Amino acid sequence: MALLDEWRSVAYDQKADKQKLQKFWTDYFNQEKEIYAQLLKNPDTVVKGTVKELAEKYGISIQTMTGFLDGINDSLKEKNPIETMDENTEVNLGFDRELLYKNMVDAKADWLYNLPEWQSIYSDQERHSLYLEAKKMHTIVKPKKVGRNDPCPCGSGKKYKYCCGRGL
Repeated sequence: MALLDEWRSVAYDQKADKQKLQKFWTDYFNQEKEIYAQLLKNPDTVVKGTVKELAEKYGISIQTMTGFLDGINDSLKEKNPIETMDENTEVNLGFDRELLYKNMVDAKADWLYNLPEWQSIYSDQERHSLYLEAKKMHTIVKPKKVGRNDPCPCGSGKKYKYCCGRGL
């Protein structure tokens, strides 16, 4: 079984005891927060290594590192082969700062996008702007509907009902 499958079977186990699962996620989020804090201290440094080496570097289990890699993968400049990786797979944590911040906001992970390390990367105004952009990513804006007596959008100058709206 691939590492990612093992991680998902534990992390998203529907039959697990709710309290144990709650503790699992609380522990995971605390470890995740620490790793992000370290990465954001030197955002230009691309951390590389095998899954096992990175787990040892950050003092976490291989399973937890797998979950972390699953979470950060969409924010990386170069994606890791998370679906097929094992503990000896070479991975990198070279992230796109803007994308990482937006993905944290999108995931509603306020413990991550409010990390104090972001303050040395982006100003308050920049973070606010990125926050708003992330919130708008999933907002659907419907175009204004053309009324029958409105000017036709084709630019003919006729009313819509006498122009492009005729065949309706």
